[in-house]
Amino acid sequence: MTVHLAQDNGLATITIDRERKLNALDYPTIDALLATLDRVDADDSVRAVILTGAGSKAFSAGADIPSLSESISGGPERALREIVRRGHGLTRRIEEFSKPVIVAVNGLAYGGGCEIVEAAPLAIAADHATFAKPEITLGFPPPFGGSQRLPRHIGRKRGLEMILTGDPIPAVRAADLGLVNAVVPAADLLTAARDLAARIVRHAPTAVAACLRAVTRGLNLPIDEGLAVEAAAFAATVPTDGVQAGLRRFLDRSSGA
Repeated sequence: MTVHLAQDNGLATITIDRERKLNALDYPTIDALLATLDRVDADDSVRAVILTGAGSKAFSAGADIPSLSESISGGPERALREIVRRGHGLTRRIEEFSKPVIVAVNGLAYGGGCEIVEAAPLAIAADHATFAKPEITLGFPPPFGGSQRLPRHIGRKRGLEMILTGDPIPAVRAADLGLVNAVVPAADLLTAARDLAARIVRHAPTAVAACLRAVTRGLNLPIDEGLAVEAAAFAATVPTDGVQAGLRRFLDRSSGA
């Protein structure tokens, strides 16, 4: 097993465990990640997800190069089927997940590992973590969605600098660019991720899901279309228990009850 799931008090922690391979994403690992995400998504007791890597050296070094090389040797159609479709499927699943996914970056996040960070709604990095887009050194552009998400998140010029040079950046620079939310000492990484999850799951799950959906779907739309997405997300929460409970708490406090 290269993907492990632990659950505790509404929090699911998913760990990529190929430590000796720097948690590189071979095809069985990607497929196992997708299956685990499906399992967690279907479990109503899970309110938030932390995604991390085994050990202290790497969150993930990206796609498994021997697997990737074999697929490429089979030509464009095979490479698209085995690499791009699988990689897009994983990052899109994370990006559109109905519960908050917090990536705890416990070391280097290169290639596909960086693309997972880009796709996730939230990320916290250990202070020794590094981020890179080294695909260009292998002769091709990022195939897991990174050529699209990274420039959208950090800006075209800064995204292209990472994509065109392949050079790594430290965790502090990743935070400055908005690629991660915070940088913490390595020993505090999972605690910080759990604390962030706790600050989210105190709110109604319907509200959390609606916020995730509104931001993710509206992010790259023209403002009028994005506002329509926001309106639909709001309308979906109106009849929920979360709205009724939230309004009741506010009104009770206002009235001094």
